[in-house]
Amino acid sequence: MLDSLRVFAKSWPGKIMGGFLLVGLAGFGINNVIADLGSNTVAKVGNEDITSRQFLRAYQSQMNQVAQQLGSVPTAQDAMNLGIPSMVLQSLAQDAAIDQLAGDFGLGVSQSKLSEMLREDPSFQNALGAFNPASFTQVLQMSGLTEAEYFEDKSDEARRQQLILSLFGDTQLPATASNLINRYVADQRTIEYFALSETNIDTVAEPTEGELAAYLSEHQAEFRTVETRNVQMLRLSTADLAATKTIGDDAIAAEYERTKTTLSKAERRTIQQVVLNADQVTAFEAGLAAGTPFETLVSDAGLSPTDLGTLAQADINDAGLANAAFGLAEGGFAVIDGVAGKRAVHVSAIEAGGVPTLDEVRDQVANALAMSEARNELADVQDQIEELRAAFRPLSEIAQRFGLDLYEADVTSGGAELSVIPDLAAEDRSRVTQAIFKAEQGALTAALPLAGNGNLWFDLNAIEPARDQTLDEVRDKVAETVMAERVNNAIMAAQQDAVTRLDNGEAIADVAASYNLFPQLSAPFTRFGSEDGTIDSAVATAAFAGDASHHGSAVSQAGEFIVFAVTDLTAAEGPLEEAANASLENEARIGIYGDFVTAVRDDARMVINQQALQQVLELNTGL
Repeated sequence: MLDSLRVFAKSWPGKIMGGFLLVGLAGFGINNVIADLGSNTVAKVGNEDITSRQFLRAYQSQMNQVAQQLGSVPTAQDAMNLGIPSMVLQSLAQDAAIDQLAGDFGLGVSQSKLSEMLREDPSFQNALGAFNPASFTQVLQMSGLTEAEYFEDKSDEARRQQLILSLFGDTQLPATASNLINRYVADQRTIEYFALSETNIDTVAEPTEGELAAYLSEHQAEFRTVETRNVQMLRLSTADLAATKTIGDDAIAAEYERTKTTLSKAERRTIQQVVLNADQVTAFEAGLAAGTPFETLVSDAGLSPTDLGTLAQADINDAGLANAAFGLAEGGFAVIDGVAGKRAVHVSAIEAGGVPTLDEVRDQVANALAMSEARNELADVQDQIEELRAAFRPLSEIAQRFGLDLYEADVTSGGAELSVIPDLAAEDRSRVTQAIFKAEQGALTAALPLAGNGNLWFDLNAIEPARDQTLDEVRDKVAETVMAERVNNAIMAAQQDAVTRLDNGEAIADVAASYNLFPQLSAPFTRFGSEDGTIDSAVATAAFAGDASHHGSAVSQAGEFIVFAVTDLTAAEGPLEEAANASLENEARIGIYGDFVTAVRDDARMVINQQALQQVLELNTGL
């Protein structure tokens, strides 16, 4: 519980991190150093010291956690920007404040309790769940802890847990709060409603030419082109150059003979499996002994086997499954152990391994030869292209000379149009786009290096700047937009008129009839909507905005214009369900704990040895 409370409390930046975040942002520039702190003490909370060793160990642990989340190890500057030093110091300060309070209360922990905690720590257990002394020693070494430090940490942890559980372990959600929350979550309402659409209103007049022109003038920013740049592009990579090569049959045959021993393919098997209960295990084992086909046994048991695919043995991570499947004859099956109990494994087909024929690998061998030739020629061809570029030869001529593909596109700032170049990496697309939009028309552009040892050249042929579109260009789009707005406005006016009539006491059935509609009666729903989705959260929220006589309108998430009247409400009775109530009680404990630990820490008062803290960071993190 203590860990979950601490994690939650750390997520309250306003209450817990606010003051200390200034430490991180200012490079620990707070002038709160006291002269009598030892050089090995980075901070003091009341009478409790936070040593350099404690800080460094916690700092490195936090850095490892952040690295796992980010997928890379943050630099020292990244750590400072993320506020990691201040978060670590704050966490240690919380523990130190609680340790002091536990000491003031005279709390302690017995040797037998420490031994129990040691045996129950999963970090030190073997595969059978028993304590493993070798694992204990190894984990301590990896963590940089001595045995004394480990038991001291565990003692402090046990004392803190005693204190927190004694104060907050029995915190309960008041029955009134549980009932009110249950009312909020589970109250239900039923409504009569109808949806207005374009068919329920008078036909909207088409806009005139003058109205279209006026609308375009008022909304010109919505009708603009984006800047486009017309470019021709030439890419040279090993694969591009290899595609220009023609490899003869004799060369392919000779290469096949030379390398065929390295081209062997693994045996592959089509595998199915089905999980069995105890009775089915007996039936399948009896069928196996009697030679009954797997398909018959599956059909008789009413089971549907899972197809695992056609796999090589190396493709299967489950050693038991792999050994069983590759020990069977085609069509055979075996009953083996599994995570969920016994299972039957069946091999329906076998693809033999061994050395493939020339026809099977002809394309593979030809491609390998072409790639080999291309790698040998790549640097030379690249130099020739650069010489031709320096001589201002057009890319079309260069592409024709070397048999390479020439690509042309009207590129916008997003670079999506560069998809005309096959297999262009996303990071390359971004860099090429930036280069295109930095280039000057008529100027010779440098080659752009690409991922995978390639280069791309481009010529900027034309620039079409962003501009306002004319009415002739966007007349249909403007007309469509104006009509859509007019229709929506007309429906909203009808919707408001319908609500006004309900306000005046007119029955919803009569109001609906005036629009040639019949009101529908909804199923009961909560304020989050109905289970079948006919009443979504937008309509439900509007329906819960008043009492039993409430009526009104809403626009559903699907864009429907709804008019409704509440016909019935059902109040939820009693407290929340046990699981939900327990969750809220835990949230209440967490909230109280957060305020409590902040108050304890503030009362104990922390002072920071700025010099020692900065020295630890400089010497051990490279900051």
